[in-house]
Amino acid sequence: MFRAVLGVVGLLSTLSAVPPASAEGNADYSVLIISRERLEVATSCEIGIYLNDQLSGRVFQEQSTSFNLPAGPVDVRLRVLPGQMPGCAPGIEDQRSTRLNLQAGQINKYRIAMGQHGLELQRAGLGY
Repeated sequence: MFRAVLGVVGLLSTLSAVPPASAEGNADYSVLIISRERLEVATSCEIGIYLNDQLSGRVFQEQSTSFNLPAGPVDVRLRVLPGQMPGCAPGIEDQRSTRLNLQAGQINKYRIAMGQHGLELQRAGLGY
């Protein structure tokens, strides 16, 4: 009987140490959507999305990708990735990145377009 009581007390003390789950923890994040849904970029090559200089996503034509990121600044760079398609070998590229300032709880949508200096992000409406 004494062992059973100690077991229950031990179990209850273990459960009290686990923090309760909360849905409010996601309020510190922002959603970043990057799409290539329009045919503005005249290449069939895969485009790599680099967040803070790390390859974080890839998009082909008519695709989009999304990221849940902590609020604050993030550097986004786009580049054509080498692939099996002819003409997809990277050459000399513009290494500029776009700094986005993400706010907690916001949904930000950008589309990939061809600008004067190569691939760039342009703000897009959510369309919901």
